[in-house]
This record gives sequence, structure tokens and C-alpha cells, in this order.
Amino acid sequence: MYKTDIHVNIGSLTLKNPVMPASGAYGYYEDNANVFTMDKLGAIVVKSVHREKREGNPGPRIVEVEAGMINSVGIPSGGIEKFIDSELDALAKLNTPVIISISGGCPEDFIESAKMLDGIDKVGAIEINLSCPNVGSGLQFASDEVLLGRVVQGVRSVTKHPIISKLSPNVTDIRKTASISEDCGADAVTIANTFISMKIDIDKQKPVLGNIMGGLSGPAIKPINMRMVYQVWEAVKIPIIACGGITCWQDAIEYILAGASAVQVGCANFVNPLTMVEVVEGIDNYLHEKGCRSIDEIRGAAHL
Repeated sequence: MYKTDIHVNIGSLTLKNPVMPASGAYGYYEDNANVFTMDKLGAIVVKSVHREKREGNPGPRIVEVEAGMINSVGIPSGGIEKFIDSELDALAKLNTPVIISISGGCPEDFIESAKMLDGIDKVGAIEINLSCPNVGSGLQFASDEVLLGRVVQGVRSVTKHPIISKLSPNVTDIRKTASISEDCGADAVTIANTFISMKIDIDKQKPVLGNIMGGLSGPAIKPINMRMVYQVWEAVKIPIIACGGITCWQDAIEYILAGASAVQVGCANFVNPLTMVEVVEGIDNYLHEKGCRSIDEIRGAAHL
């Protein structure tokens, strides 16, 4: 299928290539106007599923800003039971691993959701959304080291699925939260979620978003997340999934050179629905042109 070996391993899960959507950034898997088939991706990551039914935040929920967008969607969800009963079967037919992103309002919510997903072979891995900046106390899980450890360790205790800890950039030192995730049983870390931000309407003289603040994503955050991936690569041994501002294959290569094993594409999917496929092809072509047989040959190569 490829000119080079671009497969990656996340715990016991093998991905044929390192590209997937960021949670919530590509939710029309079964009806994407035939732009491409999902088996071209290494995995698909679903919009975060809350433990209980959740309506989400009041509108407006999204606003475009310089070099990105701010979202305050608030993870609307029908709850984990409904997801398992009505959505999982269809996702499992897309011929690529399905990574379930789970969310909750307390540690027990995450643990209960993970326990319900355990043993379901349609689930490729579980991503723990510890870091949504616009859902109640969601930020607390990523910034409170004790709580973060409780959640990751609790999820690890109830499931054999690979687990991925999605971290927040809104912390003093992301190396600490990445190391805690590793120590508590995470198979990988996603770096990182969005940055707390806001926009004000100068005519109405009030915040644009209904929730006032939301999460900034897009090209503006790539240099910051790049620094964090670079730092975390030197702090942990588990794989890093880089997320933040990827708009082309060159961005993905840069993250891999910094130490990422895989990448998630978010904002760019709204601009160009073919972005993820182009990134897969670009990575493969780059390795081939550089005379590399495997993606492993360049991972972390930027480190001195």
C-alpha cells in the first residue's frame, strides 16, 4: 500500500499509518460525500462520549479567529450506553481501528465508561479526554496531578484496551502530566488539547461565544504544541500523538521529527476535507525521497 513502512503501535493496537482525526473534528465518517474511505486513515477518533446524556454549551459555539478557531461546543452527547447501542456497530464497519474518546464530570464517570467498553472487540483504544477547557471542571483533571492520576489509573484497572491520555496545554509543565499518565498505565499521550481563549464582539461589546470562553485550535498553536511534544519525548517512553495546527504533511513531519509517533488533524478538516489523506501520502513520499525504509528512522531525529 505504501512505499515505506509507516505503521505505528499504540500499546497492543497497530495502525497502518500514523494519521487520524482529532476528537470532534471529523464526525461524519459514514457520510463524507465520498471524499475518501475511512480505511485510508490509521484510525478514527470519535467525538468525546460523555458518561451521561449532555446537551452541550449554549450558542454561539464556534468563532473564527486569526490563524485558527475557538470552539465551545461543550461535548453534547447521548451518553455512553446510547453510543454503544446505536453508533458503535456502524463505526466498526469502516475498516480501520476505532478510538473512543470518553469524557466525564468526575473520575468515576471515566472509569464506568471504560468498564462498559472493555471486552468490546470493536473498540481499538480508549482516549481519555482529561483536558476539554470548556466543560465544567474538565480542565481540573488535566491540571490537578492527583486527579489525573486517579482517572488514568482507574481506567487502566477496568480495561485491557490501550488507553491514551489526552493532555491539556494549559499547565505549567506538561512533562509532569505526561509522566504521571505513563506511570499510571497510559499506553500513549495526546499532546495536546486546545488553549483557553476568547473573542469579544466590539459592536455588541460582549463575548462572542455563549460560554464566554472556549478552546483555541488551528495553525496558531502549532509552534507551542511542537515545543511540548519535543519536551515530552525526552520525558516519557510511551508513544506521543501530536495534535495542534496540522494543515499539511510538512507539519506532520515536523511533529514526528520532534518525537511524535502519530498525529491528529483537527481544524484543517473543516477547510479541506482531504487533508488527512494528503498528510498520509506526504509522509510516505517524504520518507521515500529521504531514502528511509521506516517512519522509525526519523522519529525524534530533531533532538540534539
